[in-house]
Amino acid sequence: MRTLLELTMPLESGLMTTARLATGGVCSLAGLDLDTSEDCKVCLTESLLLLMHRGFSAVRVRFFEDEGLLVRAAGTGEIREAGEYPEDEISFALLGALNGSVTTAKKGGKLAEISFRFAK
Repeated sequence: MRTLLELTMPLESGLMTTARLATGGVCSLAGLDLDTSEDCKVCLTESLLLLMHRGFSAVRVRFFEDEGLLVRAAGTGEIREAGEYPEDEISFALLGALNGSVTTAKKGGKLAEISFRFAK
């Protein structure tokens, strides 16, 4: 498993486009087709929103080349007060619909990491 990119950034709405652009570039490096790359970008965006809603102030996203592309997004930084977001159900549904290999990890009883894989 080879690391393609590691990105650490504040979880702010204005930086979502930056994360999506970086994801597109990494998908190209990993040899994913355009449709799969778009699905990957949506999965990352939804993952970032879910972590933001859990109160994390930052995220560490790691991209690995491993029979395609493995993406791990982990909440980091100061934990702010988390809120109730009804649209989180939609985010989880999108993740499941676009990728069957989504895994999550909890820390202190709450969602702290989301991982997914896209094959070539």
